[in-house]
Amino acid sequence: MIFIGENIHVISKNVREALLRRDEGFVKKLLNIQNGMDFADLNVGPARGDLSGILSWICPIVEENSDLKICLDTTNFDEMRTAFEFIKSPEKVILNSTTGDNLKLEQMSDLVCEKGCNLIALTMTKEEGIPKSCDGRIEIAFKIYEKCLEKNIADKVYFDPLVLPLSADQSQAKESLDTLKMLKEAFETPVKTVIGLSNISNGASEKLRRLINRVYAVLAFGAGLDAVIMDAADCELKRIFKMLEEQKPQNDSDNLYLNLSEMMKNFGDLEDIKYDKKDCKQVEIIKTCEVLLNKKIYSDSFAQV
Repeated sequence: MIFIGENIHVISKNVREALLRRDEGFVKKLLNIQNGMDFADLNVGPARGDLSGILSWICPIVEENSDLKICLDTTNFDEMRTAFEFIKSPEKVILNSTTGDNLKLEQMSDLVCEKGCNLIALTMTKEEGIPKSCDGRIEIAFKIYEKCLEKNIADKVYFDPLVLPLSADQSQAKESLDTLKMLKEAFETPVKTVIGLSNISNGASEKLRRLINRVYAVLAFGAGLDAVIMDAADCELKRIFKMLEEQKPQNDSDNLYLNLSEMMKNFGDLEDIKYDKKDCKQVEIIKTCEVLLNKKIYSDSFAQV
């Protein structure tokens, strides 16, 4: 599993203000939080106005003050391209991201060819938006794959099935999981996958967010996840991922997580999963699965036992 820390993002007011001030000390603190991640996702949005040139400023700070590799996350292609002039190891970079739109796909795939870096591909287009169905997303993935195959960079691509907030459209949680599974099965040569995990709990109450993220992570792992953009401050989430990789449960909840992951991998049924109904934590996990798999209706009180 490849871990990409999401903690440097302009959506956060504090981060945005620090970037506007070019506050190096603040950035270093965020890098320390992401110890143990493989990449830092530098989400700087459109990077215009006062944030113009921000990637050229922050990339050297990341490389000089951490072991993290860089994930360039901006909608500003010129800003992204210029950032490479300030990066020591361009071939280790991940570009976040392309879509299935022709112009963007050409630009981003050409940049991958030029720099030897990796690419996140979103299964959407401007015209269609995010397809509601798994089949619609796979169709876009095939288009992206064919273009990358032509340029001999198909092995550089991580497909993102686009996780949407559970609170906005509950059915889409399962649709993204189904897309993950299909991505691992639909191509002659196996492709790699990634998700922005925290999206699933956007809009949920703060007390539920980490529970939702962790359980969805387990289901996504079973569905064939290769990389995750996640909150680096959630140490338990990373422990769960490591436990799943190593198949070494430390407690009864871990055993349940392993069984749920295997259920996803083997097209099993949640109803067949055995758990201790007297264990509040296990009950909470199962209730969360029921909501994520669209078997029970989501509400902020769904996890109450």
